Amino acid sequence: MSNLPLSGERVIEASYRDDPGRYAIYLLHVASYRFAEAYAKGKRVLDLGCGSGYGAAMMAEVATSVVAVDISEDAIRFASEQHAKPNLVHRVIRPDVPLPFEDGAFDTVLSFQVIEHVRDDVGYLAEARRVLRPGGALIVITPNRAVRLLPSQRPWNRWHLREYNAAGLARLFPTGGCTLDMRFMRAEGEIARVELARYRKLKWLTLPATLPVIPNVVRVSALNAMHAVSAAKPVAAKSTVEGGFGMDVDTISIGHDECDALNLVAIAHALL
Repeated sequence: MSNLPLSGERVIEASYRDDPGRYAIYLLHVASYRFAEAYAKGKRVLDLGCGSGYGAAMMAEVATSVVAVDISEDAIRFASEQHAKPNLVHRVIRPDVPLPFEDGAFDTVLSFQVIEHVRDDVGYLAEARRVLRPGGALIVITPNRAVRLLPSQRPWNRWHLREYNAAGLARLFPTGGCTLDMRFMRAEGEIARVELARYRKLKWLTLPATLPVIPNVVRVSALNAMHAVSAAKPVAAKSTVEGGFGMDVDTISIGHDECDALNLVAIAHALL
């Protein structure tokens, strides 16, 4: 049986249920896939950057077929072992090369918490658009830098190359060939409290490493060192709480209210 290391970036269900901070992140991911169910029902779906695979498995419950891809061989091996379904295919892809699919191969393309990792974000979206059929939907969900970062600050997440505000994300989509509906993922209650408190802490704690004048290699090295120190500190034992630490996925919503939005949700509809 394959195991995936808990890196702090890839969400693994079992490892994200015993800590309130990680559990809030997990619920935001679940909410993303729940939202996508309406776009996946009876459709051919591509999950672009499937990670540990639980979201693609959710899509397979309603979709005609799902192809789940990731650049990590370990992630694909884990996902294929843990989430095997007859209408779900897992496949390793290579970064920075065209997707191995024909034009218009999918009705729905999902990209959740991926684009912030990609060097060529414009090219990435162009490839996602290429494999989408006319009339299909591309859904991109990514962190909202407007609440996570100070103006011009580089990401405190060591895995992120950049983060976007709503206007910055919208500019990446082609002006022709699709219509764009920009929405926002918000949370109420304990999820919002935990996540917004985490953002406030990390945006200040990671200075000056995240200043825009700091070279990226120095930023990542400093953040790796901070992570190593944090990981070495003893943590009080926590047990999984059936009540979910007072958190409820139903308190997460996706709409047009931008106030304190935790994630950006861009829905691009390819024109017929």
